[in-house]
Amino acid sequence: MSFNVKKNLRKADSLSKKGDSIAAAALYALVLEHYPANNQAIRGLALQNRGGINAPLQPTEDQLKSLVSLFSGGHYSKVLQQGEILLMQYPEEPMLHNLMGAAHSSNGNTEAALYHLSKATKLFPSYTEAHCNLGALQGQLGQFEESISSYKKAVKLSPAEPENYLSLGNAYRDSGRQGDVARLEAAIKSYKKAIELRPSYVEAHCNLGVMLQEKNQNKQALESFYRAIELNPNFAAAHTNIGNILHERGQYEEAIASQFAAIDAQATFTQAHVNLGNTYRDAGELALAAASYKTAWEQQPEQDDTLIQMLEQLANICDWDTIENYAQRIPKIGMSGGEVGPFAMLAMEDSPARHAQRAAQFAKSMYTVEALPPIPPPAIQPAQLRIGYFSADFHQHATMHLMVRLFELHDQSQFVIHAYSFGPGSDGDMRGRLLAAVNVFHDVGHLNDREIAQLARSEGIDIAVDLKGYTKQSRFGIFAYGAAPIQVSYLGYPGTTGAQCMDYIVADRQLIPTEEASHYAEKIMYMPHSYQVNDSARKIADSPVSRAAEGLPEAGLVFCCFNNNYKIGPREFDVWMRLLSQVEGSVLWLFKSNQWAQENLCKEAKKRGVDPKRLVFAVSNEHSVHLARHSLADLFLDTFTYNAHTTASDALWSGVPLVTMAGAGFASRVAASLLSAVNLPELVTHSEQAYENLALELAHEPVKLLAIRNKLLHQRNLSPLYDTLAFTKALENAYQQAYQRYFCGQFTDTIEALPPGATDK
Repeated sequence: MSFNVKKNLRKADSLSKKGDSIAAAALYALVLEHYPANNQAIRGLALQNRGGINAPLQPTEDQLKSLVSLFSGGHYSKVLQQGEILLMQYPEEPMLHNLMGAAHSSNGNTEAALYHLSKATKLFPSYTEAHCNLGALQGQLGQFEESISSYKKAVKLSPAEPENYLSLGNAYRDSGRQGDVARLEAAIKSYKKAIELRPSYVEAHCNLGVMLQEKNQNKQALESFYRAIELNPNFAAAHTNIGNILHERGQYEEAIASQFAAIDAQATFTQAHVNLGNTYRDAGELALAAASYKTAWEQQPEQDDTLIQMLEQLANICDWDTIENYAQRIPKIGMSGGEVGPFAMLAMEDSPARHAQRAAQFAKSMYTVEALPPIPPPAIQPAQLRIGYFSADFHQHATMHLMVRLFELHDQSQFVIHAYSFGPGSDGDMRGRLLAAVNVFHDVGHLNDREIAQLARSEGIDIAVDLKGYTKQSRFGIFAYGAAPIQVSYLGYPGTTGAQCMDYIVADRQLIPTEEASHYAEKIMYMPHSYQVNDSARKIADSPVSRAAEGLPEAGLVFCCFNNNYKIGPREFDVWMRLLSQVEGSVLWLFKSNQWAQENLCKEAKKRGVDPKRLVFAVSNEHSVHLARHSLADLFLDTFTYNAHTTASDALWSGVPLVTMAGAGFASRVAASLLSAVNLPELVTHSEQAYENLALELAHEPVKLLAIRNKLLHQRNLSPLYDTLAFTKALENAYQQAYQRYFCGQFTDTIEALPPGATDK
């Protein structure tokens, strides 16, 4: 037999009028068990709790219906106006406070909303809807413990309502986002309960899938998402989540189809357009990626992060005309409002102050975890320091090409070296050298950030070195939790992290002059020469190379720049084209990143009056072979805002002189650092005109260029830049100084790393 709501409400009202508050309350409560949002039952039960017929008067049903209608229509200001008038007459009416709280919340007045919703729950502790509204607001404010408590009360009051379990699950999910496994498990349990109560609950299936995906249980997650689509084929969130999993698996075509299904279901689903852009980007369809990000940004123009993702892809394809349309916005991106990934901005402008502000805002917004407890210094100083290096790049990667010899040369009588890898597996030469060099290798890709930090602590790591910063596949949350008492940023990210959890950044006086140090959140470990370590054992292939094989002319000077194409901008390209125009028979040898960049660069050359055939594009090759083909080049031309880094040390190691223009920030001063450490400071310029004049002079004076090349080849192995052992000793000295300060209870401070044989005066 079905439950007769009207009959029971009439009986409850009759009992209330007769003064039988206990019996009336029981009937109202029974109605609410079946229909928690029934306003008449809510009002009736509240009346009994406040004294039955002797309680203060309540607003009429019509008055409340009018307010509810206004709220449903989105007329929140009118709700507040009329609600204030009614509250003057009925200050203890919980439904009024609930409506006022919801309206204030919708209008963004969180303080007033909290007051009214809290008041509603105090006046009527059995008010399920008010507890839910309060929980939602607390969650928006990041008050996760309070939000969970509110939803738990709602669940207890209405245990048969699946919506309450969904909301509780969302609260657990949001509070556990930063790696609290217990909270994520509680979220999964709540979603499953919601589905148990309502098997057709699409949102619960989808949210369950998201939680399973976060636990890397992608097979089970897909089952949940597909179940949601079975129930509602137009449920956009499930389609985009399926696309994300397929993207992770490298099934790009299927992932793109799923993102389009989400967009077909909801054209204004901004995140689906972003996800589509991400998939196109990783599939190598950079122009389409830029277009998808553009659509997402146009839907939500306040989202700077989407704008910078679009600009990043436009830079990758050298679409400078389109970038110019946004030139006035670039200095403002990420400076207020939403955070942006700081890495992409390093190539957009050369401003240490703005880079620092963006990084600080990004760190504060993205890594709001509660750090693990501080690690007190031990009673006795350890005989060996435990150094942990953290990266996704322990394989054939630029970072390893630079660092692998460092791992091999660490003094194992003084240091125990751990490597924490959260990147792809590898059985290549670089991984093999690493495994042979370090004391302990940890494959931690399956662990979350908190678990990795706890593992490092359990291993007694004294100094944790982050080799990723905010670059692709970074796991900066490890350091936000606190993997070690001393944390150092090195090599992978050319700038400040802006994070208070990072104690030091490894640099040199060329990279960060004293007057620029204030733009770095970290204290600086100053290396005696260049900050960049190099592998003094790196091999140059002895296989023959020829101009013909590389598509170069047999005669004529070869300018080259093997930097990633996104580092090239119109400023340096203008200079390069003028050089080609003034050096007869010369060509410019560039790295071919993608087909669109090649087409756009050729188009830009033609616009500047240069035959596009004078641009030659080198395809990717095995590293030792790539080093060997450098011998075909005469002069390396550096980019401005974001210099050559590994590509610069590759060129110098191969004997190719490099001309650079030192800028203001870290990324724009790396080549100057390398040239100083290889004893060629005469190739460092400080203006575009000086850069152009020097390159033209060397091009027109082959004897002078040959003398510089011979100087480079003669002293290369003797220079500090390629003295890996001396670099390792100096870095170890910096580590020891940092640990000594920690052990003695001193604050972090600038460290001057001492070269081998030096003594601290």
